[in-house]
Amino acid sequence: MTELPDWAVNLELEPHPEGGFYRQTWISDLTLPKSVLPQGYPADRSGGTAILFLLMPGQQSAWHTVRGSEIWLHHRGAPVALGLGGQGSGPIDERTVYVGSDVLAGQQPQYVVAPGEWQRASPHGDEASLVSCIVVPGFDFADFAMVEPGSGTN
Repeated sequence: MTELPDWAVNLELEPHPEGGFYRQTWISDLTLPKSVLPQGYPADRSGGTAILFLLMPGQQSAWHTVRGSEIWLHHRGAPVALGLGGQGSGPIDERTVYVGSDVLAGQQPQYVVAPGEWQRASPHGDEASLVSCIVVPGFDFADFAMVEPGSGTN
């Protein structure tokens, strides 16, 4: 396991399948029945979920998409270069937004990724990046798709 920064050791993070480290911190008590969810949800979902997510310098998460809206909130360290690859069967036409605290430099302290948008993230600098990601309706791995690293998609 990559050695985490001293300030992150007590966050109880685990490796995430897409890369980086995470810990789920919140699951809404509200349950949304499948009948009120947009088409495509296979079952009921919580109203929302949140995780802490940390990427180390040089790490990049794999291209992935989730069925719900995902809100990224920057907390500490390097800004996150959030690559967005559109919607569809795989990422295309990547554009980048920077989730960070330096709004004068064009960074955004929070950013909402649309449902079904392909995304990947990496620290923009030599420090680890700590963010929260909130998914509404709540995240479930059944609503997650990922391009396997090394599959040829950049």
